[in-house]
Amino acid sequence: MDRHLIELPRKILVGYNVIRELGSFIKDLGFGKEVLIISGEKVKSLIEKDVKESLSSFGLSYLWHHIDSATMSFVGQVVDLAKKHQSKILVGLGGGKSIDVAKLSAYYANLPFISVPTSASHDGISSPFASIKGMDKPYSLIAKPPIGVLADIIIIANAPRRLLASGCGDLVAKITAVKDWELARDEKGEYFGNYAASLARLSAKLVIDESEKIREGSKESVRDVVEALISAGVAACIAGSSRPCSGSEHLFSHALDMLAPNIGLHGEKCGIGAIMMAKLHNLEWEKIANSLKNVHAVVNAYELGINPELIVDAILLAPKIRPERYTILHKLNLDRESAKNLAESVNVI
Repeated sequence: MDRHLIELPRKILVGYNVIRELGSFIKDLGFGKEVLIISGEKVKSLIEKDVKESLSSFGLSYLWHHIDSATMSFVGQVVDLAKKHQSKILVGLGGGKSIDVAKLSAYYANLPFISVPTSASHDGISSPFASIKGMDKPYSLIAKPPIGVLADIIIIANAPRRLLASGCGDLVAKITAVKDWELARDEKGEYFGNYAASLARLSAKLVIDESEKIREGSKESVRDVVEALISAGVAACIAGSSRPCSGSEHLFSHALDMLAPNIGLHGEKCGIGAIMMAKLHNLEWEKIANSLKNVHAVVNAYELGINPELIVDAILLAPKIRPERYTILHKLNLDRESAKNLAESVNVI
């Protein structure tokens, strides 16, 4: 890769009770007054009052559209609605589903997009990639990064603790993702961006170093995780690909999605994957596992609620999902016995 385009968020606001500043945040970006908000019904019921008051006070009109899942059907609905409503900007307000649908809809409708997360469960908050169910490809699709990110720590801190633990799993996954990227550079001559890789590693390091503090659940530690997730998404923007954030551990997660749909959160499966892939890379896998245990994240098949044999199946399936994305799993080409031994050796099964 001798050239690639870097698109970054123009404006990021992280703080306490900043949801009340959404109106000024949108107006300052200067795209127009017609706003289309994408969220689930539960999120709307919790924060509609603050959003309505904020948008109205800055003369913004809005339409609120509910989605139940991140599917192409909902993306199509949003694109059609945006055209009919003559929307000037899309706002994804909620968890991963709402942000992913708004992100991909904005890409297809050629509209700017604002990410307003209500949980810290994954790094899609600021990345240019969207995870959509029901596609022929189980991994994320290229979309566009948000033009702005507004993260209210009070709202995010009140989300279920399991979501924060999932976000920590997605963060530690950057350790093995970067190692896989280095491997592809060294053995396949693939482009490697040192700055993007360093930024991703730094995001992972936060969880490793601060896991006991994160476990306490203070708003300050929640803010640290949110900012690390935003930074990880920015690393993908800088790299022009998901390489610094997604490697063999993410392929393992995608494989589990195919083999056992709707069991476990994305970050949880990536965290488990990172433990195993760290062992393959001769890294300190115990340090990753202990950090995840400290933040009350799942670290084995039992805690995830999945048949141990499916863990082995997923390890074997993972490299076939993206044969062009060279990782440690492609290099080693494990057989079933080796895959089972790997999972057992790090106490995943």
